[in-house]
Amino acid sequence: MGAGRCRALARRATRCVGFHRSLHRPARRDRRLSPDVAGRLTIVGLGPAGPELITPQVTERLAATPTVRLRTARHPAAAVVEAPSYDHVYEAADRFADVYEEIARDLLALAAVDDLVYAVPGSPLVLERTVELVREAATDMDLELEILPAVSFLDTVWSRLQVDPIEAGVRLIDGHVFATAAAGQTGPLLVAHAHANHVLSDIKLAFEEPPATAIILQRLGLPDERIVEVAWADLDRELEADHLTSLYLPEVAEPVAHEFARFDELVRTLRDECPWDRKQTHASLRRHLLEETHEVLEVLDARAALADTAPDPDLDDHLAEELGDLLYQIYFHARLASERGSFTVADVARGVHDKLVIRHPHVFGDVEADDAETAVSTWEEIKAQEKQRDSVLDGIPPSLPGLALAAKIQKKAASAGFDWDGGVEVAYADVEAELAEVRDDPSEHEVGDLLFAGVQVARRLDVDPEAALRSAAQRFASRFRRVEVLAGSPEALAAADENQLTAWWAVAKSAESLAD
Repeated sequence: MGAGRCRALARRATRCVGFHRSLHRPARRDRRLSPDVAGRLTIVGLGPAGPELITPQVTERLAATPTVRLRTARHPAAAVVEAPSYDHVYEAADRFADVYEEIARDLLALAAVDDLVYAVPGSPLVLERTVELVREAATDMDLELEILPAVSFLDTVWSRLQVDPIEAGVRLIDGHVFATAAAGQTGPLLVAHAHANHVLSDIKLAFEEPPATAIILQRLGLPDERIVEVAWADLDRELEADHLTSLYLPEVAEPVAHEFARFDELVRTLRDECPWDRKQTHASLRRHLLEETHEVLEVLDARAALADTAPDPDLDDHLAEELGDLLYQIYFHARLASERGSFTVADVARGVHDKLVIRHPHVFGDVEADDAETAVSTWEEIKAQEKQRDSVLDGIPPSLPGLALAAKIQKKAASAGFDWDGGVEVAYADVEAELAEVRDDPSEHEVGDLLFAGVQVARRLDVDPEAALRSAAQRFASRFRRVEVLAGSPEALAAADENQLTAWWAVAKSAESLAD
């Protein structure tokens, strides 16, 4: 493809919002990477192609330092130095995050005892997660860290495409996390780390309305470089992607994650232009949030009667609708907060993302959790450290429904060791004792104690008391509706004696059993 065609494609991008770097970063520094002592570490870049693009300063430093490590030997310029690489780490790990952390740990350990040069493809400061991890850890230790400038793959990209990234407003995206990193963007986008066809496939799937074409850039600066404009449908079929493959999207028809961006804009518009939306506050919306939550629960209860994987298009459509109504409430509250400068819906998403990462060290760290109980225990321990509460009961919402509140309090107290041996028999005895007290004193206080004892029975039987009572109420309602049908009229029902009521009730229960 000629330079003129590239320039024409680039001019189609009209947003001049600057050249931004977008990366998926963990929410916190991993202090486990930091050894107690450190020496000197120099990080250099090998440029985007062959040895001719390595700077003289980098060449001199590589020659002068005995201990060198390569992030990967799979690079055209890696042969300039004989040094071990970390390719074996890539082969052994399942996730890139694990690879980068293992490399960073090894680099810091080596730098603690000797001068070390770490060489990476391209520039150390462009899409190099290992460099970020080392830089973060260096602030906590006595490490002399130097990063030498190098030619980036970006320089060859702009040269081949004849694009000024600042003027065009190009955004750089990591292909490994394209769907999240590019959310809301309309281009132009330059996607790095498009090293495999499955990455290109994931990028294809991220769009509801994809662009018509894309430009694949491969092995730029090498004799076999390729710049190919492909139809979107052929994005992952045109060629075999490798570690020197990137993707340029001059223009995107609809933003990535378009539906969320469009929904956010709708909430803004309604808040500005709808009289009802304009007058709402957090307090006035409380009732609606509760109602929408209960409507979601109603559909979930209906689904609970089915097998977990059983398809039910009507119920699933209903669930999607109710979840949408609940999502609107969440966006609405976030919009109110953003108007007073507190936080935005993006902050909400970022906050829960970071919290989930921190509270799942068995997924994102080195903590072992072989079962759900261990995972929950780890979650609670981390949560307690975060909140620094005086009591294990702190943080339980007092607005929970009574049964749910009682169950939560009992579970928290038991987790702190406030419990008795004896299993459910102990709970049965408590119910009998509380029932006797109700007979002696039928007050609200004693009835409450009886209900609380009943919750203990449910807890020891591993039954959700709120769900159990809801199910019982629904069974009663279903049977009572059958009784109303059998009676024929409200007057007949009111006039029936106990024998007739008992007979109707027995018929209703039998009909329910047959239906099941």
